[in-house]
Amino acid sequence: MSSTVEVTGAAAPASKESVPPRLAGFRTKLFVAMMLVVSAVTIAASYLVERNLAANVERERQREFSSELAALHHTQEIRHAALVERCRALARKPRIHAALEDNALDLLYPSAQDELHDVMAPDEAQGAEPAGGALHGEFYRFLRIGGGVIAPPSLAAVGRLTAAEEAQLALRTLSDQQQLGYLARADGATLAEIIATPIHSSESGDVIAALVLGFRPAEFVGARSGAGIRSGIWLDGRLHLAGFTDATRAALDDEVSRVARSRDTNDLPRRVELDGQPHLLFAMRLNPNSLFPPAYEVCVYPLAELIARQRQVRWEVFGAGALLLLGALGASHVMAARLSRPVEKLALDSEENRRQLELTHEELQRSARFSADASHQLKTPVTVLRAGLEELIANENLSPETREEVSALVHQTFRLSSVIEDLLLLSRMDAGRLKLDLAPLDLSHAIATALDDVSAQPDAPEFVIESDFPATLPIAGEKRYTSLILQNLLENARKYNRADGRIRVTACAADGFALLAIGNTGRAIPVPAQAHIFERFHRGAIGENVPGYGLGLNLARELARLHGGDLRLVRSAEDWTEFEVSFLLAAS
Repeated sequence: MSSTVEVTGAAAPASKESVPPRLAGFRTKLFVAMMLVVSAVTIAASYLVERNLAANVERERQREFSSELAALHHTQEIRHAALVERCRALARKPRIHAALEDNALDLLYPSAQDELHDVMAPDEAQGAEPAGGALHGEFYRFLRIGGGVIAPPSLAAVGRLTAAEEAQLALRTLSDQQQLGYLARADGATLAEIIATPIHSSESGDVIAALVLGFRPAEFVGARSGAGIRSGIWLDGRLHLAGFTDATRAALDDEVSRVARSRDTNDLPRRVELDGQPHLLFAMRLNPNSLFPPAYEVCVYPLAELIARQRQVRWEVFGAGALLLLGALGASHVMAARLSRPVEKLALDSEENRRQLELTHEELQRSARFSADASHQLKTPVTVLRAGLEELIANENLSPETREEVSALVHQTFRLSSVIEDLLLLSRMDAGRLKLDLAPLDLSHAIATALDDVSAQPDAPEFVIESDFPATLPIAGEKRYTSLILQNLLENARKYNRADGRIRVTACAADGFALLAIGNTGRAIPVPAQAHIFERFHRGAIGENVPGYGLGLNLARELARLHGGDLRLVRSAEDWTEFEVSFLLAAS
């Protein structure tokens, strides 16, 4: 498949009647652009600052909540440790052990009444305050080995419980470890904390009974004044916490029920909506691994103050951002006025430069047309001159010396025709009218043909030709101009070679290109001249005695670029000069 590459000439000169663009609105456009940028940056910065401050406020509230919660738990742990140790001491009372081990259950509660007298709280009906506060018991019972409650003979001394309340004290079996639980009172609004302490036989060490003491829960129900934490106990699907509506308490019951079912507290505290206000919810199992029903401590922390603080921070930040934005807009107006002055001057200078470029382009176009016209005009007289000289050389009356001189003139006409052809080709490329029909072409065959032509020249000096290229090397090219590139490079290597020198030609494929290198021995090109060797009509000092017009390398490079490749000087030093030309590989 062939493809066509067309070199497009420079754009047509602009009309002299076109006026330069008006610059009056540039300052306004610059101001609007700066205003938009400043506004975007200010709004983004305000948003980020607001988010950061709001997050800091929320973290502060979280720390306050955690601190209050930790203080509450620390107080509860101290109280619980004291209760546990007191219950263990009571379970070791000798009179209680004697009544149980002798199976004298009728003496059990009378004996316990004396042993537990200082533990039980005074009768509130007598108007006395409980000494010791929450460490005094409200009731006590004994459990037999099977876990059932041993009925007391009288309720006056052991604390009054309804039948339903007393049934909550029973266990499926007794354990050798203390058990913590909670008892829901008959009124449905209050709870009691119960501790079941096993009583061991003094002889066998087996559990023979258990002492169950009930206490008033401390620090749970009600509101804490410090941080607004409300704490209560969730038992048997119901939350015992005052100060909430039935709907709110039902929502809390559902949340705690989910925590109890999942047994996952990693996402606690969690944020919930209660009575239309955000709260933090914390739930923790109070009696893990207990034989009594599971009970959870529930703490609720209102976030209304947090929301109000965040809203205040938001308005403060955006108010400061608005003031900053107004100041930035004023600064943008001043800066736009200052920045627009040099830009407007530059635009005026650019317009003048554009007009100068248009004039220069027109001059180049006229020069290209002149070169083409001159070359066409020279072809005819050169052809007539060659015909006359060939007719003269055919005259038999010429002396050998004259015939030799005429033959030299005929040779010069051929050289002159070659120069004219090169100038015509260059003028077509300058004008953008040269088209290449690129098609798959075997570069290896073209190299071999060009080498044969060089070797066949009658006046070729003695030199060695070395070659290394693959049997086939398909490229995308046009046969005529590819051969012209090879011809110019090989002719250049031949003309500037030294006697008994050599020419080396190598080719290979690399990275989508065919790379052809042509090197020759001979005098190196001076370093200052190497930057100018591809200029038209340039001939360095080493070419003073070599025939030529300085068009070959320029023409070869322009044709190589039209093929999608390039021509470059690889090196020229130490008796060796090498050029490399690249071609696009043919599509497979």
